[in-house]
Amino acid sequence: MRAARDAGRKLLVPYVTGGLGADWCDVVAACAAAGADAVEVGIPFSDPVMDGPTIQEASTRALARGATPASIVAALGEVDAGIPLVVMTYYNVVFRGGHRRFARSLVEHGVSGAIVPDLPLDEFGEWARAADDAGVETILLAAPTTPDDRLVEICERSRGWVYGVGLMGVTGERTSLAASAATMAKRLKAVTDLPVLIGVGVSTPEQAVEVSAAADGVVVGSALVRRLLEGGGPEAAAAFVGELRSALDGMA
Repeated sequence: MRAARDAGRKLLVPYVTGGLGADWCDVVAACAAAGADAVEVGIPFSDPVMDGPTIQEASTRALARGATPASIVAALGEVDAGIPLVVMTYYNVVFRGGHRRFARSLVEHGVSGAIVPDLPLDEFGEWARAADDAGVETILLAAPTTPDDRLVEICERSRGWVYGVGLMGVTGERTSLAASAATMAKRLKAVTDLPVLIGVGVSTPEQAVEVSAAADGVVVGSALVRRLLEGGGPEAAAAFVGELRSALDGMA
């Protein structure tokens, strides 16, 4: 992703809820084929504190179908995406699975990275050691309220890329891009050479282009997951990701 960024490409990471429908692995592959640079796969959880109604509903449906952390990770091992796959999960899942066992399981099934949004930097040590030893890149999040000195620490410890949270609030579609999104991107770009991607509140191709003027790319979740909840499958996912990709490529 760093090489793609350095070559002038704006990065695109769609989010897919693991276990949402029998064809969810095909959705992941379709996103990759449509031009994603990585895919973030959410492990369904009963108390997704960072997520708004859309992804909450997706998690509820996936759990009702019997999705478990182990089944989601194992299924990813069968996905031939050709790009990095990253899981997004909550610390309860990591802790219950065991830091080293969970990290090893990710690597064994071809998962490159992990996002654990409710694990603060001050309590990060045990998971960080297990992830680094196994070869899992942990992407850290930075919020608009994060102080500058803390921002530096987050960037120094993040791997793969830095996830800038575009606004204070849960995930979900917005009619317009928050002013804080571009500010977040500029603050992060000033303190790190890692790719800076902005997520939360990025919902349309136009918003993706707007924030990518300051950022290296975007994470888009709820807008895609809504389409899946409404019955769209791999084709709908590919069409939406293709729209985002075309818009970002038009910035070159």
